[in-house]
Amino acid sequence: MSVTAAKGFEAAGVAAGLKSSGGLDLALVVNRGPLANAAAVFTSNRSKANPIIWSQQVIAGGTVSAIVLNSGGANCFTGSQGFQVTHSTAEAVGAALSVGAGDVLVCSTGLIGDQLPLDKVLAGVTIAAASLGDHGEHASEAIMTTDSVPKRSIKRGNGYTVGGMAKGAGMLAPGLATMLVVITTDVVLSSAELDIALRSATRVSFDRLDSDGCMSTNDQVSLLASGASGVEPRLEAFTEVLTAVCLDLAEQLQGDAEGASHDIRIEVIGALTEDDAVEVGRSVARNNLFKAAVFGNDPNWGRVLAAIGTTDAAFDPYDVDVAMNGVRVCHGGAPDRPRAEVDLTPRRMHLQIDLRVGDATATILTNDLTHDYVHENSAYAS
Repeated sequence: MSVTAAKGFEAAGVAAGLKSSGGLDLALVVNRGPLANAAAVFTSNRSKANPIIWSQQVIAGGTVSAIVLNSGGANCFTGSQGFQVTHSTAEAVGAALSVGAGDVLVCSTGLIGDQLPLDKVLAGVTIAAASLGDHGEHASEAIMTTDSVPKRSIKRGNGYTVGGMAKGAGMLAPGLATMLVVITTDVVLSSAELDIALRSATRVSFDRLDSDGCMSTNDQVSLLASGASGVEPRLEAFTEVLTAVCLDLAEQLQGDAEGASHDIRIEVIGALTEDDAVEVGRSVARNNLFKAAVFGNDPNWGRVLAAIGTTDAAFDPYDVDVAMNGVRVCHGGAPDRPRAEVDLTPRRMHLQIDLRVGDATATILTNDLTHDYVHENSAYAS
């Protein structure tokens, strides 16, 4: 169900012929109301795809009746023709649903630089609009590219529901949002309140997923609220449920990262500030030497200390503790337990870094660097 779990939403996932591999490739999610409030966050990459440029204009109004998403092409760096495809797609959705095109979000994912065939996109919109129903699962399958499995999550609040779907397996690095995500809810909250909640939730979930350090041009996380439950929760309570959905989806994205053999949770504790903890965790998540060592099941904690030494965070590098999968291999910047005691064969790997200067913490999710990752991304366009 995912995006159709909340009251007031319908969805469809159809085959429009956009992917050379065939299968479902166009999704439509519709908010039937009574409210059409929404919020979204976008990639901070200066190179933005046409759907991002369009959707940023739409969300400024705070009203969204539908969101259409396609795989099979990113529609990025495709010039005025590409923007016209996005505009025409929104107009087609609007006409099919009797809503304004300016209330339709558009998302695309796939290869950069290829034009989307407008005729196929518009035909897909027509089919999707005629197929709307409780088809959240089909919608989640239609947005997949290199994903091996669809990502879905549902959480219940006190009388309301939050459901979501996500797409992403590579180019997962933070910039407010890190992939394509659609979250729906039936709460009664304003667009301004949804924006506050969404930014709070993404800050500690998607924004801390740093699989490969590469930021996409098409990243978007959208939150739509129908108000169909009639429940107006406290914003703090709603944010907690929303955050649980975002964390669940972020972990699913981490687990499906391209070619990965380890899911690495980098927990930084004892930091002076949360920002320092994030900076330290991210420095390790983006260190290819550390990630390659984990792939080889090598508990090379020296690479951790070398990575965190490149940051501006407040700490003494000669007074840091490092533990890998529960074994403290470094204490006070010096060897502690023998590295041979560390077992890195399980897929899940927990790295804890104690900066020993404060009480702030943060956790960054990443993956190892594998032969399969290099192979898959060397042949992505072929």
